[in-house]
Amino acid sequence: MTSSSPYDPPEDPAPARDRPSPRLDFDRPPAHPGTPAPARPGLRRMRRRRRAVLLLAVLLAAGAGAFGLTRLAGPVGPVPLSARHPLSAADPSLADGAGEGARTGPGGYPTAGPGSFAAADGRSPVRGHDGPLRRYRIEVERDAGQDADEFAATVDAVLGDPRSWIASGELRVQRVPEAAAADFTIYLATPATSERMCAEGGLSTERYTSCRLPGRVIINLARWMEAVPDYGAPLEVYRTYVVNHEVGHEFGELHQECPGPGAPAPVMQQQTYGLDGCVANAWPYVDGVRYEGEPTDGV
Repeated sequence: MTSSSPYDPPEDPAPARDRPSPRLDFDRPPAHPGTPAPARPGLRRMRRRRRAVLLLAVLLAAGAGAFGLTRLAGPVGPVPLSARHPLSAADPSLADGAGEGARTGPGGYPTAGPGSFAAADGRSPVRGHDGPLRRYRIEVERDAGQDADEFAATVDAVLGDPRSWIASGELRVQRVPEAAAADFTIYLATPATSERMCAEGGLSTERYTSCRLPGRVIINLARWMEAVPDYGAPLEVYRTYVVNHEVGHEFGELHQECPGPGAPAPVMQQQTYGLDGCVANAWPYVDGVRYEGEPTDGV
């Protein structure tokens, strides 16, 4: 693996959300969360619960003062994380402060990391037959329990597959190790780090989803390790989907809807939030033909 310095965002990462983003527009289309708001199921309910807990604490404090109650002698420690943020009881990676040190999620992977990355070595063959060459670099967060070269091999296989974006005949792809030679970088980051990176472009992912900013595709380690509930397909299918989906945004693609019950889900459908009656599909080309759904409000 090639050493990489800590993640250093560009000076002005904020995307222009109202700029048109035609297909295969290589002039840096706007940022896209892989699966933006509404938040994942249960988060709104847990936010309301969090506000209720905070309100109760304020009322209790006010009541104590009104009745002349005094605090027991002795130091009082910090409020436990689970009390300050009830979200943390359901998912440790969602708790504020998760980035203070590595924590372990239910699947055994770390939910936070150092924010520094290791880059994959070597380069892939040029894949595709015609069109401009789009070079990408692979970086994996350190201490995430994932090998950068193995992650790179998986991404290479996805983007170099004849069912992937190269089937358009409008572009070619190649992985390169040099940052200066890359048109975009694909990161594999822990939930806490991916949330921070996505937030630099104005995106809120709740440490749950992946996202794409201009020149940066950020894959959330939790989704890479666990996929999503009720996806109805093996983990390898979801991994292929999330790579094609987020890289599709880098190539100018917008979100799409499920065409109808029982149909394959378009790769640009927000499959992380549910299939809406479609069945899982990881590829933009099916039987050699571009497979699409209707656009969803231009995002």
